[in-house]
Amino acid sequence: QVQLVESGGGLVQPGGSLRLSCAASGRTFSTYNMGWFRQAPGKEREFVAAITRSGGGIYYVDSVKGRFTISRDNAKNTVYLQMNSLKPEDTAVYYCAAGRPRLSYSVTYYRPDEYDYWGQGTQVTVSS
Repeated sequence: QVQLVESGGGLVQPGGSLRLSCAASGRTFSTYNMGWFRQAPGKEREFVAAITRSGGGIYYVDSVKGRFTISRDNAKNTVYLQMNSLKPEDTAVYYCAAGRPRLSYSVTYYRPDEYDYWGQGTQVTVSS
């Protein structure tokens, strides 16, 4: 069982930056692939970024490439999402998720059903 707690959300002006953190409980964090998703009001949950257990594989949705950076610190049981050049359309609740290793992960990392545990979410609002 893994418990995930996100933090770092808030209100920021367009063009600003935020860093989200997701702290995981337990001693097996390094065995999980990690992902960030977001959900805006009235929309489906959307994949944002993912990182493999060792950090050797990193994936982004096209709309955040060059602006967002996912990273992890296995010693601290934490995954991060650095968000720069934020836009109003980035406004959403952001969720982190942990997934047990699967052979298909390199092609299915964007699917919510690849993940077994979810955090409660943190609100990000980009507005002037």
